Amino acid sequence: MIDVSTKKKRLERLVELAQVYRNWSRRELAESLGRDPTKLIPLSGNPKLDFIIELADVLDWTIGDVTECLWNSADHELADPSSRSFAELDEAAGKAHARGDHREMIRLAGKARAIAATGEERALACNRELGGWDGLGRFTRSHDLAREGLSEAPLTPDVRRMLQSNLANACYSLWHLTEARTIASDLIKHFDQSPPTTLRERRTHAFSLYVLGSAHRRLINADPARANHHAAIATTHLRAAMDLYGSFRTGEDKSAPGVVRTCRGGSLEADIVTGRIDARQALATIMDSMSEVIDLNEESTGDLLESHGWWCIFGCNIALRHISNERELHRLLALFTNKADEIADRLDNWAMRERVFSIQFDGHRRFVGWTGQDKPLTMDSDDIRMVTGTMGRFPNFRRTGWTMLESARVVTDNIVATA
Repeated sequence: MIDVSTKKKRLERLVELAQVYRNWSRRELAESLGRDPTKLIPLSGNPKLDFIIELADVLDWTIGDVTECLWNSADHELADPSSRSFAELDEAAGKAHARGDHREMIRLAGKARAIAATGEERALACNRELGGWDGLGRFTRSHDLAREGLSEAPLTPDVRRMLQSNLANACYSLWHLTEARTIASDLIKHFDQSPPTTLRERRTHAFSLYVLGSAHRRLINADPARANHHAAIATTHLRAAMDLYGSFRTGEDKSAPGVVRTCRGGSLEADIVTGRIDARQALATIMDSMSEVIDLNEESTGDLLESHGWWCIFGCNIALRHISNERELHRLLALFTNKADEIADRLDNWAMRERVFSIQFDGHRRFVGWTGQDKPLTMDSDDIRMVTGTMGRFPNFRRTGWTMLESARVVTDNIVATA
């Protein structure tokens, strides 16, 4: 927690920087900010939003840059009171990751980064921390940390490539598909020429294949004019990822069985586009697989359960793309999104939630077009919380999220209202 005096000092420093940057007096700066020169810094140290916006404009910074300077913990606040070494903190962060404690992982990685003695140690701490943010669905933060880690020097080649694969995955999660496939393609070309020899590089290679295949799978819809092209590439790389993940021995990568299953479902979606299998056959396979996860309370959390959720998302994509009977389509969408939503809640998986909400919104628009009934979506307070959280994590979802919130029929404590 940052105290008032620290906040005030940081704000004063930014004000001084703004004066120097613009070559203004304090009075000139105050006039630009619409403030009294004697009251530029509030006693609380907490400036109002309009002040932050105006100060960012004066500095030619983003609002996020200003707020990060004002509220981020200082290095001394990250110092570890137990005087643990970098290696000890890094190991503790790894254990936090293994038990799914993402916030503790972020905290420990931040401490490790604060005491890191080399560029590579700082990069490794960035990689740990981005894993925590990824677990919380904060992919923009993961993206930024991967870039920060890659800016460190010197880095060994295997650490650099590991960070690049995580950057590619963050881009994929945020729907920056061109960037994701470019980074992943470069990594795969490297491994084609220089096969991996260490466990870290084998993981990086397999992950890059997964990201590239998944990015092209999403491009089937995003770039429909070249759907067959994207589907063929998706199938090739997802199957290659399946082979590599399947080759890991027990203990080498605990996520491997779940990733293999996710890749199999993704290639199933792509195979329909290339004509290898029939859409109804694929949908029947996905529906049959749902019998394996009837009671989620009896299922352990992890990548294998997550793969069942993604199979439901793949089923939705297949139905939207290939089922023309509207009644059957909406039955399938309801079946798949309900199960995917249950799994997303069980795992607190924001990427899956984003897909569920987006598909439900698309399905609702199809329903309105089919029936001619402008029937609003029905949402309760939990739905509103989840939509709000999804909007914060996925910039591309914000327009959809606002439309959902502004037009929904809200049900709260037996009271129905239109938002």
